This record gives sequence, C-alpha cells and structure tokens, in this order.
Amino acid sequence: MIRLRDRMLALAVLFALARGGLVQADEGMWTFDNLPAAQLKAQYGFEPTKEWIEHLRSSAVRFNSGGSGSFVSADGLVMTNHHVGADTLQKISTKDKDYYKEGFLAKSHAEEAKAPDLELNVLVSIEDVTDRVLAAVTKDMDDAKAAVAKRGAMAKIEKESLDKTGNRSDVVTLYQGGRYSLYTYKKYTDVRLVFAPEFDIAFFGGDPDNFEYPRYDLDVCFFRAYENGKPAKPTHFLKWSPEGSKEGDLTFVAGHPGRTSRLFTMAHLEYLRDKSFPLLLDMLHSREAHLLEFSKRGHEEARQAKEDLFSIQNSRKARIGGHKGLKDDALMARKRAAETELRAKIKSDDAKHAAFGAAWDKIAEAQKVADSIRVPYATLEAGYAFDSNLFSIARNLVRLAEEKTKPNADRLREYRDSALESLELDLFSTAPIYPEFEAAKLAHSLKFWQKVSPDDQLIAKVLEGRTPEEAAKAIVASSKLGDVAVRKALAEGGTAAIKASHDPMIKLALVVDKEAREIRKIREDNVDGVQSAQYALIAKALFSEKGDSTYPDATFTLRLAFGQVKGLLIDSKIIPAYTTMGGAFEHADKHHNEPPYKLPQSWHDAKAKRAFRLDTPLNFISTADIIGGNSGSPVVNRENEVVGLIFDGNIDSLVLDFAYDDRLARAVSVDSRAILTSLKTIYNAQALADELTGK
Repeated sequence: MIRLRDRMLALAVLFALARGGLVQADEGMWTFDNLPAAQLKAQYGFEPTKEWIEHLRSSAVRFNSGGSGSFVSADGLVMTNHHVGADTLQKISTKDKDYYKEGFLAKSHAEEAKAPDLELNVLVSIEDVTDRVLAAVTKDMDDAKAAVAKRGAMAKIEKESLDKTGNRSDVVTLYQGGRYSLYTYKKYTDVRLVFAPEFDIAFFGGDPDNFEYPRYDLDVCFFRAYENGKPAKPTHFLKWSPEGSKEGDLTFVAGHPGRTSRLFTMAHLEYLRDKSFPLLLDMLHSREAHLLEFSKRGHEEARQAKEDLFSIQNSRKARIGGHKGLKDDALMARKRAAETELRAKIKSDDAKHAAFGAAWDKIAEAQKVADSIRVPYATLEAGYAFDSNLFSIARNLVRLAEEKTKPNADRLREYRDSALESLELDLFSTAPIYPEFEAAKLAHSLKFWQKVSPDDQLIAKVLEGRTPEEAAKAIVASSKLGDVAVRKALAEGGTAAIKASHDPMIKLALVVDKEAREIRKIREDNVDGVQSAQYALIAKALFSEKGDSTYPDATFTLRLAFGQVKGLLIDSKIIPAYTTMGGAFEHADKHHNEPPYKLPQSWHDAKAKRAFRLDTPLNFISTADIIGGNSGSPVVNRENEVVGLIFDGNIDSLVLDFAYDDRLARAVSVDSRAILTSLKTIYNAQALADELTGK
C-alpha cells in the first residue's frame, strides 16, 4: 500500500478533530493510494493485497454525466444505475420510442445503441504533485494571487501529463487545498447502451420512497465500452458472486462520491445553513413546480421533462436532508466543541498562534464575501437564471473562443488544454434539443432571476422590454445552436466568428458574460482562494497536536468505502437488511398498485409463470460511507466479487455531507441475485446473464 509522506499526515487529524472525535467504525471515503489497511485488519481481519487493490481500482468506472460504474465482463460490459444511465436513455429516446420509460435490451452487439455524448473514465494512476503546485506560491503573494499561481501550476502539470500519456489528466485538490494529486484516466467515448429495465421498476416508489428504506428497486443499467469500433477488452473486470451476501458480511464500495463538507469550519457550515442552502432550495422547489406544470401539457411534454424532473426532485430531497443536518443542534454543537478545543490549544502556544491562529477568522471573512455575491454568483455564473441547454452551449462557445487566445495556465479551469476533448464531446453532442421545452425552462429561470434580483439592471438589458416568456420564446426560436454543424463552425471560427454571430443565444451569453466573469473572479480570489490557503494552515495546526491518517472530503474521484450488511432498529422496530422481489408486489398492493407503486407488466407476467422465487433478495443496506456520486458503484465482497450495486442512501444518510454516523445511516444497494434473476426470468436476457457469470 502506498502511504502518504509524513508531511501529509498533517492533514489527517483535520478530519478526526473536525468531526469531534476519531474516525468511526466504518467511516471513510478513502483514496486508493491511502487505504486503511491497519483498520481493516484490526476490525475485520482483512488485509487487501496490492493485487486486490489494483484489480478493484482498475475495474471501477466514472461516468462524466455524474455517477459511477464498473467493468463486469471481458468484453467491456459496464454496470451502473438506471438513473445514471437515464441521461443517455432520454437522449436516445424519441416521441415514438421511450426507452427511459419502456426499457431497452440489445440482443446482439449490433443492436447496442450509441450514447451521443457519454464519456467513461478509468483511473490509471495517482501522483502526489503537492510540492509542484505549492512551489508556484511565493511569500509575497496574498491568498488571491496564490490561488491564481496554483491554478496555473495545475494547468501546466495537466498539460505535461496529457502530452506524455494521452490520458485525461486532472490535478485534484484534496483536503481543501492541503494536498494536490494528479489523477490520470483512460477514456472511453464510444459507449453503447445494452440493457435498461422499465422506469417503473428502476424507480419503484418514486419520489415518496426516494431516500427511504425498505426499497424495492431494480435500479440497474448496462453499457458497453468500445475501442476502435469493437468491444473494449479491459485487463480488469469484476466477477459475479454466485452466492451474493448475507447479514453481517463485510462489503466494499468502489465509486466516485461527489462532494462532502466534513472539513468545514463552523463559520463555513453556518453560511451554508443560513444563506447558501435556502437559496438553492428556493430554486429547486421553483423548478420542480414548473416542470410538473410543463409535464401536464401532454404525454410528449412529460417525456421531455422527465429526466430533468427526476434530477431536480432528487436534488431537492437530498438538500432538504442535508439542510436538516445543518440545523441539528447536537451535530453543530459537536462540531463547535471540537473547533473551540483546537483553537484554544493553538492560542496557548505563541508560535502556533502566530502561524495558524488567524485561519478560522479569515475563513469566516471569506463567508461574508460569499454572502455579498451569493445571488449574482448563483444566477449569473452558476446558471440559476439560465436553465437552458442552448444557453449552456452558447456560453461554452463564447468562453471557449476567448479562453483559447490565452496561455493554457491563465485559462478558466474548464477550458484548459487537458479538458478540451471532454468539453467538446459534450459541446458537439447530437442529443436532441426540444425548442418548446427550452423556451419554457429559460422563461421560468429568467422569472426566478427577476424574483431574487429585482433591482439588477442587467435583467433589463437581457429582456429588452419583453416579458421573460416573450424573450425566451424569441431567443430560442431564432437560435441555430441546435445544429451541431453551426456549433462546430463557431468553435472553429474563434472570437471573430463569435463577434460576427447574430445568433440571439450567443448574444445573450455575451451580454451577461462580463458580469458573470467578474463575479466568478471575486469568488475565486476572495472566497475559494482564501479557503484553500487557510484550510491548509488548519491542517498543519492539527498535525502539531496529533498525527494520524485519514481520508479527504469527496471530490468526484475514485474512493473506497467499506461496511457491513446491517439492518436497522428504529423505535424498537427491526428493519431487516434485505427486501425481496416478492416484497415488491406486497408493497405495490399496499399502495393499491397506483403510480409510483405500479410494477411493470413484465414482472406480473413472470410472477404468474412462477419464473422466479419470491424470496429472491432485491435490495439490501450496509454501513458503507457513501454520498451522491456513488450511484452505480459496485459492491464487492472480500474476494472482489460483485454482490450488489449502490443506488441510494436512506434519509438518515443525507447528513453524511457533514459528518459520518452509522447508527441509522445506510447505503442502499440492488442485490446481485435480483439483477441476475430478473435478466434470466423477466427480460429474456440469458445471453447478458451468461456474460455476467462468465459462461
């Protein structure tokens, strides 16, 4: 196992003390170059070998659409969730064929449907480049200048790696700026859909059951990665467990958790609780209501809006849960006590106080800056005001043209050389764009902008005397950016083509870009830059108190989590670890077989034929430490065999953004036995089942 150098141990205690204690039993989203070998041996008597680690790491897959997956056959078969694959399902569906709703099965390689813009990443290597990044910072630099210098160094390292390896190369900020690692990935951009079940079983129980348990979902989807027009031949892929799992088993999750905030200071958490989350939730509630109204216009409108609606509802429920955690007095008191204790120790030592004492106050000041630009940053830069695929395309074209005129090190991060191939895959996607839906979304988001920024003069420049509905309809109707050839011509033409363009969506992007960039610059210099520098100092302060090894906050990079298959005890009621396929029918009956508790006809037909055992495990829960982004992660046993597929957490897991707690928090998985059984007995997909089992 690759260990961090002593200097990096300074970062470790940061997490232990920030949580108000040492790492708990099954806590951790561990980087693959710093796995908790001693903890696993002491706790479970398990020692992962170098080969075990490499095999799991190399089998894991990241979806650029936001999610995880894994290679599960020698022919490039990739397993993930239906809701991770939903973006592709939506894009390849048509008015006449709704694969998102009805499901999909390719009987042969020739029938596999190509995803228009899906990129899969497989981690090849991790390299500590902290020294190189920090070497760009000189003593005379303030936090803002230091942040610019570090971004430039990161871009240089990424470009060198790209030129040398040809692999996707990302310098990842870990420990909130305490460490920097170069992650290189093998990319697959020819990805084809193989299988998806019906939406009604993939998301059985709908929004009411989301983040709840018991669950009864077959949230699975299979893709295939191709190279040179043929199925990829990965060196590593996961084998299927013939027995599955049982209560008490140790399991492992290899996936890409998106973001956690467990390191944050009290001032930072209070800003999220009191300022950032309320604005975000306001936007999510507003968009959800609008999408529900749009869906009522007709079947086709509902189909077009379905994936956006699912995403918004999922985010809304997750953020409500996280916000509830931030308002939990006990959790916040624990955080506050740990922070107060550490600051008191530092204050008692003059040298430490001089070196580290101001860090918390500077982070607190940064939150004041964040609050002062909170609304314009959210609306202009984060896109709350411009909910439109066409606007996203226009902004990328406008910024791409300008950024490519600059040295690589001076560009916005998303336009650095090492990121361009991935950006262009999305920019030139052939996925359908629906004008009526685009106009409706844009109009609604413009009205939201008016609501939260009633005095913003930029709104008047955008609307030009029109209502949001009139402006959105006119802009979308006259835009030609739905044509990929037009996008490519603008990208190739650079700044001259952008300036000469009469496309109203390009003009809209140009009108707001100056102010959006200015707000972003303030944020990067006076919030992000300050936090990066000051959190690194807090890490050093903590190391001066106690050194240990732990994991960084989630960054949508590959992590290993572990935990036991374990049920729940709530109010003296035992919640078993497993649900069954038969239980799904009972759950449907309990809710009168009405949507979202209506099982697909395929399940009723198979049950009538007694094609499968009703006691076949369908879902199960474990204590593994997961968060959003882990969706689609494989769950493996000690032998590195697939026993499940992560698809959710329960409602008590939503606080894991800020602190781990395994008393009630659980990771929810699809059982491998249900996946195999359903393929064989419900979907007539014996060939796919044989491929999974190596037959």
